[in-house]
Amino acid sequence: MTGRAAAGAAGFLAVDSGGSGIRAVVGVPGRGPLAERRSAEPVRTGDRGIDPGHLMAQLAPMARALTAEAGVARLTTAVVGAAGFATLGDALRAELPGALARELGVRQVALAADAVTAYAGALGSRPGAVIAAGTGLIALGTDLTGWRRADGWGHLLGDCGGGAWIGRAGLEAALRAHDGRDGGSAALLARAEETFGPMPELPGRLYPRPDRAAVLASFAPQVAACAADDPVAAGVLRAAARHMAESAAAVCPPGGEPLVALTGGLFNMGDPLLVPLERELALRLPHARRVAAEGDPLHGSARIAAELAEGRLALPGDEKMLYVPPAQRD
Repeated sequence: MTGRAAAGAAGFLAVDSGGSGIRAVVGVPGRGPLAERRSAEPVRTGDRGIDPGHLMAQLAPMARALTAEAGVARLTTAVVGAAGFATLGDALRAELPGALARELGVRQVALAADAVTAYAGALGSRPGAVIAAGTGLIALGTDLTGWRRADGWGHLLGDCGGGAWIGRAGLEAALRAHDGRDGGSAALLARAEETFGPMPELPGRLYPRPDRAAVLASFAPQVAACAADDPVAAGVLRAAARHMAESAAAVCPPGGEPLVALTGGLFNMGDPLLVPLERELALRLPHARRVAAEGDPLHGSARIAAELAEGRLALPGDEKMLYVPPAQRD
């Protein structure tokens, strides 16, 4: 659709804010996104959680440029999906709706956890469960009356089966081989030394790094690459699949024929992970139907924005997961 075709239309702004920066689209309900831009600067997190001022400093000029590019007359609705919103979103809830109204004239706002926008992107407004897996891992499910989440507790306390978990397990097996302990893998030791250098130096290099979860996750593809010929690597991926399926089973609606979808970059590892995962899901969720994810979190944010603008938002509201300010509710 061209900007001319959108002239005079009321538009929506949909945002995905995460660890790699901000992505935003402007679109029109019923016609979808029309223009997209991104920023490579992640939104700061401070004592008050996610910083609404820093988010708006990036988002406001981006939204104005997108509005002009899309050719919409005005923005009436905005949906912001943000990583960490469930635990670090107090300042966003308090300040962002007002800032969006002042800066952009937006009248309807919804703020969402990135797991919710991932769910909406994958399944839309249908009951089911979504496993979102990258560096970390979270499962989110809904029967359209409320949300259930499992894991997503970070690489020190959880994210079981996620990229950092797989990478850490692979490096543990490499260190076991280095020491001569049971459960080691010579193949993973060789890969680890190629990637990180001598094993005795790895803890000193890894532990002080603030991005250690990402460093651990960077080794997950090496585990997958070894899985066909190395039983230890294959066992790590089978264990990851069990953890993922356990989380999905914990959140999936128990009745009907709910849908289950996978989303996130970790699944690009392909069959070494997907084959055992499909087996575990069939075992633990025999009543659910596996479907391909329809879109990513930005697509989900745009879906929520279109439904909110048209007054037909079916996903359940929740202060920590999908927040619609009280003044906007019927």
